[in-house]
Amino acid sequence: MPGVLTGFATIWAVTALGYLVGRRDLLGPHGAEVLARLAFYVATPALLFVTLAGASPGDVFTPALAAFVASTLAVAAGYALVAGLWWRRDAGQVTIGTLAASYVNAGNLGIPIAAYVLGDVSFIAPVLLFQVLLAAPLALAVLDVTTTGRRPSPRRLLLLPVRNPVMLASALGLLVSAVGWRPPEAVLAPVEVVGSAAVPLALIALGVSLPGSKPFAPADDTRDRYLAVALKVLVQPLVAYVVARYALGLSGPALLAAVVTSALPTAQNVFVFATRYRRSAGLARDTVVLSTLAGAVTLALAAAWLA
Repeated sequence: MPGVLTGFATIWAVTALGYLVGRRDLLGPHGAEVLARLAFYVATPALLFVTLAGASPGDVFTPALAAFVASTLAVAAGYALVAGLWWRRDAGQVTIGTLAASYVNAGNLGIPIAAYVLGDVSFIAPVLLFQVLLAAPLALAVLDVTTTGRRPSPRRLLLLPVRNPVMLASALGLLVSAVGWRPPEAVLAPVEVVGSAAVPLALIALGVSLPGSKPFAPADDTRDRYLAVALKVLVQPLVAYVVARYALGLSGPALLAAVVTSALPTAQNVFVFATRYRRSAGLARDTVVLSTLAGAVTLALAAAWLA
């Protein structure tokens, strides 16, 4: 319990520092974007490569992933049914809302939370792989069809994961682990140094992005927003717990990993997708902010209860 509280205190202290930096505008109007891109394209891939290269495949692909996938599919289906069949939203809106309700922030928040709360960054790797290899390409294919009216190119879909540095670093790390090769220390040392910056960069970037947000302002998509947030921070971790505990018989760190990864807030990539396809960008932005705030409570309670 003290370790869990210390971990979350560390996470939110660094995020608060980023908030102060953003409030004072010390990094300029594009500070959050620059920090996030540096974390995503440079530091996070380095951290995942070093972590996965030193782990066995069995340590990465655990039963906790099955619980996470089950919870993701459950809330995605729930949102799609309510928004699509009941509220009659169009396919693009439903797709963005479904992502907002189920696509977790495995990179910016998942890595630091895995590091400080779960004590092992490798817990987040299968979540990243699932989202980058399956969830994102499927959603982008739907958005391509519904917003452009043309079928997505198979080549374009196949190359989506290849163009993702996090995915490439994870795959390379798994390959090194699978063949049992240990890179020379002269090669690993600089990668480890760069990777050590991933967590603080991600947290500071999140804090810098918070000033000026107005997620509680009324809008046409207010009920969509709160439905997505409720599914994300309450229903998804609850489903993960039920599946992990009673269907898979998990306990200890594995159960904690299943619930915590499912309780992660909405990924900022959902806002990127929404902006790119000009569909429900406000819904995506507000869900990211609200789920990040509410998810902190859910994550702290889940970790304290299951630790």
